[in-house]
Amino acid sequence: MDFEIGRLRVVALLLAGVLALVPGTSFAQAPAGAQALMAFDLEGAILQALDRNPRLQAARFALDQADEQVSEAWGNVMPTLDLASNYTRNVSPAVNFLPAIIFDPTADPDEFIGVQFAADNSWAFSLNLEQPLFNAAAFIGVGASGRFRALQAEGLRGEAQATVQRVREAYYGLLLAQEQARLTQQSVERVRESLRETRALNEAGLASEYDVLRLEVELANLEPNLRRAGNSVSQQRRNLGIELGIAPEEADGLEVAGSLAAMELDEVSQNTSENLAVLSIVGAVLPADAEGEALGRFVEGSLDRRADLRALSLTEDLRRTELRLEQVEYLPKLNLFGTYSINAQQNGDPDFFGNPRAYARFVGLQLSMPVFQGFRRDARADQRRAALRQAQTESSLGRFQASAELRALVEQALESQERTRAQRLAVQQAERGFEIARAQYREGLAGQLELTDAEVALRQSEFNYAQAVYDYLVSRARLDTASGQVPLLEQGG
Repeated sequence: MDFEIGRLRVVALLLAGVLALVPGTSFAQAPAGAQALMAFDLEGAILQALDRNPRLQAARFALDQADEQVSEAWGNVMPTLDLASNYTRNVSPAVNFLPAIIFDPTADPDEFIGVQFAADNSWAFSLNLEQPLFNAAAFIGVGASGRFRALQAEGLRGEAQATVQRVREAYYGLLLAQEQARLTQQSVERVRESLRETRALNEAGLASEYDVLRLEVELANLEPNLRRAGNSVSQQRRNLGIELGIAPEEADGLEVAGSLAAMELDEVSQNTSENLAVLSIVGAVLPADAEGEALGRFVEGSLDRRADLRALSLTEDLRRTELRLEQVEYLPKLNLFGTYSINAQQNGDPDFFGNPRAYARFVGLQLSMPVFQGFRRDARADQRRAALRQAQTESSLGRFQASAELRALVEQALESQERTRAQRLAVQQAERGFEIARAQYREGLAGQLELTDAEVALRQSEFNYAQAVYDYLVSRARLDTASGQVPLLEQGG
């Protein structure tokens, strides 16, 4: 009896296949994705981001600004030369009154005579030179600007490392979203195929209306998920486009190489060339375990390479220099100065620097010594001292946090790597289980419920494997940044 039922099922399936070829009976497929306008492998994406990423460009501008501040600080210890010239036309020359007795001893003491001191035209020209001979604040200011420049350079290095990490995570996120869309599409196609087969069996009297209804409900639940998965792919493309300096309206044309589902972490040589290119972008060598001396050496070696810790150390040096800058304000300042000037006056029509002319030349030394400024210098020095202590505390705290972060990232990477091994076995078992369930269903030895459960288990196990590979790759990207060993960037320095 079972043999006869099996033969009827085969006939019904053949009939379903024929009906599927008749116009009007085929099921709509998911729309194809947009034609790729820009295709990237992981290395190409990172290199483009290092060239066009907006955050990285802003960090470069900040470094340019720091370079100019160094030049400005050097200007404070170099001589200054100022030239000034002016011309005045006295429309109504000023008149002052002097006692007449100055000019005539016999004049009345109360008598005054108006005397015009200015001519109709007057010219003045002066050339002033000033050279600091001793100004401790200026020399320390040069050092402070140099330390600030080093801090900005380290900030640029840190931003470059962060850019590489964000690109890697966005790239992996797009691969995961594409994997989700692919698996959902496969599930929709498998359910549609099962629905066609079950409808044919139902028409042959070998399947119930309930079996058809269950598949229709499952298909109705899956199709919105397919749309959601497509939206997730588009969003991940836009996220990656932002890092690559690509406008959101152009990011839908992004295509990336690689497949998480086909990626082998243990047998690396078994990967395709595209997956090998993804796995080759790695910096730090992962310790064998999350404990022991190997981990300790890895953590200690990483702390000196981390951009954030180096920036904290440079900030500490800068705050120390700023404190010295306030302290030397108590010292005197000595400047050398010199002036060369020409003055000329003339009545009537102007004649440029006409006669009479007068010349003046002089040089000198100027010494200034701050004595009392209302305790403002003491207050500023105390502020700088507190800022230095704050920077020292933040530097110490940063090392503790970095050590904890490195250990946690090593644990995450090892855990996700181990999880991929378990999930790979689960995928193989789920694939075998689905094939068995489908064969038994076609032979009438299993019901629709078993087939549906096997399909769901297969889809979930495949995505779980892709998720485990994604978690591993993301943890490696974060570990590279946390250890200061970011690929495609110059190490150390």
